[in-house]
Amino acid sequence: MPSARDIVTFSDSPPPPGASPWVAGAEARDGDIAIVEPDASWPEAFSRIADLVQDALGPRALQIEHVGSTSVPGLPAKPIIDVDVIVANPADEASWLPALEAKGFVLTVREPWWHEHRCLRHAAPRTNVHVFGPDAPEPWKHRIFRDHLRRDTVDRDLYAAVKRETAADANAHGETVMQYNARKQAVIREIYDRAFRAAGLAGAGSVSIS
Repeated sequence: MPSARDIVTFSDSPPPPGASPWVAGAEARDGDIAIVEPDASWPEAFSRIADLVQDALGPRALQIEHVGSTSVPGLPAKPIIDVDVIVANPADEASWLPALEAKGFVLTVREPWWHEHRCLRHAAPRTNVHVFGPDAPEPWKHRIFRDHLRRDTVDRDLYAAVKRETAADANAHGETVMQYNARKQAVIREIYDRAFRAAGLAGAGSVSIS
């Protein structure tokens, strides 16, 4: 398990010089950013993906979690399911990646410098599967944020409004998903700070490093 300080710390560092997170041929697909109303089918879509991952990895899938906006009832979202999968060692791709590829998942992102993160896409239902190791703090952040928004209607409504506003602004300016995410970042960090405090983590709030 990561330390409490690791959980509340955000890294804004860019990739190492000359490195790209994108697997060749899998660069980001940009276009209009669609934020849709909450869909009651999203939990079932997650269950389908979780079953695929479990069937592929068996006991090697240490944890499978529905995260992101589609995991929060009542929250508008991009219609893409986000899933965190914990494996013993993401860097040992031979131990987990071929089994997921056999189920139709496609590796798109490899970030060994950032908690050995990997990301895979699935086409139907549209899904991003984020693979981390047991000591990575990011899945803890995701669950704390998700659970806070499930409980806190004020922050859920705030985040919903910000998502709609920033998506409209990003689309009006022809911006990418990365730029859309950057527009949201300040409010997200504010919500994270309240979520961390509610969870009893780091009385000083979140920390950013570059």
